[in-house]
Amino acid sequence: MPEKQKFIWLFFSVSGRVGRAAFFLGGLLVAVVQAFPLYRFLLSPEGSPESVMWSMLALIAFIASLWSNIALAVKRLHDLDKPGLAAIILFVPVISLVAFLVLCLFPGQPGPNRYGRYPDSPA
Repeated sequence: MPEKQKFIWLFFSVSGRVGRAAFFLGGLLVAVVQAFPLYRFLLSPEGSPESVMWSMLALIAFIASLWSNIALAVKRLHDLDKPGLAAIILFVPVISLVAFLVLCLFPGQPGPNRYGRYPDSPA
């Protein structure tokens, strides 16, 4: 699979499985994408056109990264042989931190499962 298609699959598809390292690093990239426009917004003068532009980019980045976070979590749950619907837990404030740590620390199911043959590949 070409790299561009792998990138699109990793961040926008909910099929297949993803391992701990890819989940963590993908989540880190998503966090940077969210944080950069917010950082630039905070540096721009209040009420300026630059401020408006960065606030809109921050909103767009947040909406796009929201789906990416869901897609990563669903694929990580698939690697643990759990249904992707359990990703709803990530929207509960205190539980989401614990769920994130569990997804980062617990190893996936070895070998094929009902969601795919191997981690870090589409179903």
